[in-house]
Amino acid sequence: MSTPPLRALVNLPRSIVRGDIVEVRATLGHANETGHRRGNAGELVPRSIVRRIEARLDGALVFAADLQPAISANPYVAFPLLALASGTLVVSWRGDDGLAHSETLPFVVA
Repeated sequence: MSTPPLRALVNLPRSIVRGDIVEVRATLGHANETGHRRGNAGELVPRSIVRRIEARLDGALVFAADLQPAISANPYVAFPLLALASGTLVVSWRGDDGLAHSETLPFVVA
């Protein structure tokens, strides 16, 4: 069974002013199978969950969350970020079975 490509969205405010606290919103299109559900033939569907979400601004860790098997499908997080300087924001997701995905976007402070 092949794995479909991951869909991810990271949203920032349209304008970011130095000194403001902005909300970063991120979601990953992923089923998050717990390993307890049975498939059509009665077999256990293998566990596949997102275990960690990290956000780095110019390499510095600004947000991290460790997720547990009870997390819902298509995990969504929102976190505050103090806008001090422009840079590159990288949001990454890691999980079971080699799951790894990241989104990179400019963080432009006016």
